[in-house]
Amino acid sequence: MADTKKIGDLDVHPLSLGGNVFGWTADRDGSFEILDAYAAAGGNFVDTADSYMASAPGNAGGESETIIGDWMAERRNRDDVVVATKVGRHPDRRGLAPANIRAAADDSLRRLRTDRIDLYYTHFDDPSVPVEEIMGTLDELVRAGKIRHIAVSNIEPDRLQASLEFSEREGTARYVAIQPHYNLVSRDTYEGPRRDLAERYGLACVPYYGLASGFLTGKYRPGTEVDSPRAGRAGEYLRTERGRRVLAALDLVAEEQGAPVATVALAWLAAQPTVAAPIASARTLEQLQPLLQVARTALTGEQLKALTDASA
Repeated sequence: MADTKKIGDLDVHPLSLGGNVFGWTADRDGSFEILDAYAAAGGNFVDTADSYMASAPGNAGGESETIIGDWMAERRNRDDVVVATKVGRHPDRRGLAPANIRAAADDSLRRLRTDRIDLYYTHFDDPSVPVEEIMGTLDELVRAGKIRHIAVSNIEPDRLQASLEFSEREGTARYVAIQPHYNLVSRDTYEGPRRDLAERYGLACVPYYGLASGFLTGKYRPGTEVDSPRAGRAGEYLRTERGRRVLAALDLVAEEQGAPVATVALAWLAAQPTVAAPIASARTLEQLQPLLQVARTALTGEQLKALTDASA
């Protein structure tokens, strides 16, 4: 296995496999194939959410967890996989009220066919609930053995700080990781107050949208049409000067490294302060290969600086 990274006492692969495509653009068999290939390459860190992918036609939410649970049961590899999931966005379990968190955790455990969740994120903060109630409920689930570690995703810095201070003051379970929107064309969504707090409190960063909805794979170019559910969002980056500058810098570094553009974009992310493992998803085995290559790719100081400068 590639060198692992630490999140709490969890040893994780330096690329987290995103489960948002399972039950959406990858069916059950396709998802199993991707999970098998990821595991065969030494991957052990799978990221999902109770809401994935409720937004897809015909879905109710929980499809991704169900597929991952079935895969672990069939492969009998539960103890080899670090499973991360999230609470707060399932259509039937919205928000972070204590009773909702408890019920959603039980739902996730049932779908994942397991007795514990390794990393449990609050998906989106719920400002209607005081942080002490959220943190107290998460602590209760940790003490009950249902959750090993807790983490946080989308949250304003003041609420994040209040949550961390509460845990420190009361001696309850504390966040060990943060999952922000962060990539070469979206840096201010993490750099600044959120990263400062992560550094101060020792949170590991596990960024989502690491490839900016596919834009940072390099397949979106002026005048090209790409068949992807996310093409519209990725195309918006192409219309910005910064987007074009970043692509040009990625092309140069990819050529120097002899690596795909997607690999280089994720390798830049992996090298940033606090980052433990970027998340990226693949709906085909072909898309998975450049993601796995991140574990074996180290950019030089000059290459990192070129990309950082281009994305400023």
